[in-house]
Amino acid sequence: MTAVKSPPARRAARARIFLVDDHEVVRAGLTALINRGRDMEVVGEAASAGEALRKIGEALPDAVILDLSLGGTSGLTLLKDLQTRHPGLKVLVLSMHSEDLYAERALHAGAMGYVMKQQALEEVREAARAVLSGRVYVSPRMAERLIVSVARGRAVSTDSAIGGLSDRELEVFELIGHGVGTRAIADRLHLSVKTVETHRANIKDKLGLSDGPALAAQAAKFVIGS
Repeated sequence: MTAVKSPPARRAARARIFLVDDHEVVRAGLTALINRGRDMEVVGEAASAGEALRKIGEALPDAVILDLSLGGTSGLTLLKDLQTRHPGLKVLVLSMHSEDLYAERALHAGAMGYVMKQQALEEVREAARAVLSGRVYVSPRMAERLIVSVARGRAVSTDSAIGGLSDRELEVFELIGHGVGTRAIADRLHLSVKTVETHRANIKDKLGLSDGPALAAQAAKFVIGS
């Protein structure tokens, strides 16, 4: 009697990852890292928010690894747009920005994880796997702070005056740092010029800045440092 051979086991499909970062070298490094494993693969990449919105709709990835600074466009705005257009899409934020300032904001905007670029690349892969499995990923230090903030019923505290800015004010502040003018900021964020001017005034007040040049200098310093 001839034995019937069982069909070979099907290889599990690799999770589809999309990269959004305005630095080509960073995207290349992440692609090499992710494609090295057997469980994930990069299926697309973008350098800007507009390109990301267009290509993600075509690639239909399982998760997105997103930088918050995209050459003068706020990654927080893109994150919110992605959640509106693709509800349930898993997003891992990978950023130079301090987690003290941005991690909680990113999670509130819909991200499931936050990793700083200063961390080892292997942590990015670990974080991506966590997000793909439906778990939230932040550093142990940030996780403890988030738990304490929930228990006390208030946002995570930060020693930085910039941490006192609202999400929208922080977006405006970063765009100012990139040299974007008031009218252009209004166009990018779909706001009126008057609203942007109000945000500028509030930012100056919160940061204790005397005038527009001081605001521009502080914003540029923030962008360079990020």
